[in-house]
Amino acid sequence: MTLKVNLITGRTIDQGVTIENKTSSDYQEATAYCELNSKNLEILGKPGSNVRVKTRYGDVVVKLKENNGNPDSIAFIPMGPWANAVVDPDTRGCGMPGFKGIPAEIEVTKDKILLMKELIARYK
Repeated sequence: MTLKVNLITGRTIDQGVTIENKTSSDYQEATAYCELNSKNLEILGKPGSNVRVKTRYGDVVVKLKENNGNPDSIAFIPMGPWANAVVDPDTRGCGMPGFKGIPAEIEVTKDKILLMKELIARYK
């Protein structure tokens, strides 16, 4: 089953607290996930499942989490290397890529979540 959503990214407290040690497991836990509300989550499976988030810019495997503050069909990934794998890299001259309103598809996968170093190595 595939769920079509609009992806947004943003800063979180946990992401900010762990930003000084980006190779730590704490940083990965704070940034390598995708939140959906319970209605959308039911379509895919259970919290804690690995999901592949795919946009026209790339794809990434992250952990699925529930957040009922999200509107229907809105997925959230905290800013970080995992979000960067699927956002629009065109900065349009302002120095910041497009972090909001990105059409995406999400599906459950058995693939593992790559460590940051593994994720970055994909783009060498």
